Amino acid sequence: MPIPHTHPQNDDACTYDVIVIGGGPAGLAGAVTLGRARRTVLVVDAGTPRNAPAAGVHTFLTREGISPAELLRTGRAEVTAYGGEIREGTVTDARREGDAFRVTLADGTEERARRLLVTTGITDELPPVPGLAALWGKDVLHCPYCHGWEAQDLPTGVLATGPLSVHQALLWRQWTDDLTLFTHTTAGPTPEEREQLEARGTRIVEGEVTGVETDAEGRLAGVRLADGSTVPVRALATGGTLTARAGFLTGLGLETVPVEVGGTVIGSRLDTDPTGLTSVPGVWAAGNVASPTDQVVISAGAAVRAAAVLNMDLVTEETRLAVEARRAG
Repeated sequence: MPIPHTHPQNDDACTYDVIVIGGGPAGLAGAVTLGRARRTVLVVDAGTPRNAPAAGVHTFLTREGISPAELLRTGRAEVTAYGGEIREGTVTDARREGDAFRVTLADGTEERARRLLVTTGITDELPPVPGLAALWGKDVLHCPYCHGWEAQDLPTGVLATGPLSVHQALLWRQWTDDLTLFTHTTAGPTPEEREQLEARGTRIVEGEVTGVETDAEGRLAGVRLADGSTVPVRALATGGTLTARAGFLTGLGLETVPVEVGGTVIGSRLDTDPTGLTSVPGVWAAGNVASPTDQVVISAGAAVRAAAVLNMDLVTEETRLAVEARRAG
């Protein structure tokens, strides 16, 4: 592994070239990229990764099935090997201070940096059904590309939360032929959608879902309905609201925008250009906070791209200042 080194290009008025806010796969990938570019980097990580309940990370080439915790341990080691720093903490405020940024943590400490990379991710706001949260990421699932292989051929339910639930049911049918769509509190499928579901052998159960049943090992065993009946299922797919973790950015004037899929709002995100640059110069965002539906490998890749563009932005600034100094001398 490389040996950490000093970074002579760092502005003496700032402790760091870049503060990365969020230490998940996106944040760590961005920090490695910046460390390899010989930038001084601080990663501030609140320690609440979205995928912590999951048994493994999937579709991440050469890391297939790795536990989320192990992926983070490996990533942290790579960041520090390139001279980056990792600090556990929660950022509560970020503001511009001259040509730089001041970041405040929950413990009252402050740090300054020339640029910010926001990779704080999202939170999943689940339907208010008792028992769902305890099984989230285990037997209550959202992404078939993340969990479908492990749940293949199991009796599976889809808990409807809105118009996209039919799409979700049609997709999950790829992994099991024992599939039930629970209409829950929605209006249910249209006649055309009902025909599609029934043609694929998907059962449609009307009525509100009031809870889930578990077996002696604490695993999902069934879905309980308002009429008192229980439908046996071993996996349950649903969709919650995907809320960007970005409230600490209001001091910079950054607000989230709605995320729409097929005309349905499914959450919020930070708006960025294709490189991850936000509307505030000097602030980039990558990963689920900017694109909530991306998987781990895509989020990490987006952070690498954002970090590279951020580094070039610093190079451009340093070049301009060098030219001005030469002319003045």
